[in-house]
Amino acid sequence: MLVNAKEMMNKARDGHYAVPHFNINNLEWTRFILEESEAMNSPLILGVSEGAKKYMGGFQTVSAMVKALIKDLNITIPVALHLDHGSSVESCKEAIDAGFTSVMFDGSKYSLEENLAMTKEVVAYAKLHDVSVEAEIGHIGGEEDGVADELAYAKVEDAVRLGLESGIDFLAPALGSVHGIYKGEPKLDFGRMKEIKEKTNLPLVLHGGSGIPDDMIRTGIDCGIAKLNINTELQIAWSKAVRTFLNENVSVYDPRKIIKAGEAAMKETIKDKILLLGSNDRA
Repeated sequence: MLVNAKEMMNKARDGHYAVPHFNINNLEWTRFILEESEAMNSPLILGVSEGAKKYMGGFQTVSAMVKALIKDLNITIPVALHLDHGSSVESCKEAIDAGFTSVMFDGSKYSLEENLAMTKEVVAYAKLHDVSVEAEIGHIGGEEDGVADELAYAKVEDAVRLGLESGIDFLAPALGSVHGIYKGEPKLDFGRMKEIKEKTNLPLVLHGGSGIPDDMIRTGIDCGIAKLNINTELQIAWSKAVRTFLNENVSVYDPRKIIKAGEAAMKETIKDKILLLGSNDRA
């Protein structure tokens, strides 16, 4: 069933594991992720970027699709439907009105005061609808970067203020991760991460989880990470398998067969991440 993410995140923080956040891009991806997470008995956060929302039709379409799949597939694990990197207060409210159970307001491009004010507005609206809220501080590198800018790392004092004054449920401080494929080695600031966790007691979120070495992810969990965002690794696993299938089956044109060709590789990646995060048998 759909739930907000607060309880699963708090359990992960206290149990020293992390909840997987897998981004969805279409019906098949949603099904693959739900089925494998159910098989692993892992709590799950389905992330939807604003770009993916637009691609799939809109918040209402995504929400209805996820709810229907949960029912038709007899999914029993707790699932949160989460807006990933909501760019505005209005976007967060729209997702909440459509039935999303968790939202992220990304005010990282604004000043701390502006970020705090807008995050508070999102939190106030979310609490009326039993929806959890994530916020971001600092700048998490994008796909065009491939490497983190140390000048954009979250300041501890800013992270603590945003975390404690806004009323959010979990916090994404920029501490060296990037979205997409890394160019060079990740440089995660575990000391700063641990300090933010100790001073806020909030579950922390690590964005750009694809490509971070396993030992660094485990260290991050020890330092307070309770949610890992994963998208690129699923895209790579799926697309590689589909390319192989198409090269070996040049006469196939049925889109169902083409899309399904990536299912096994994608589910194997999902399983590996769940085992790494320690969220299996935690639902």
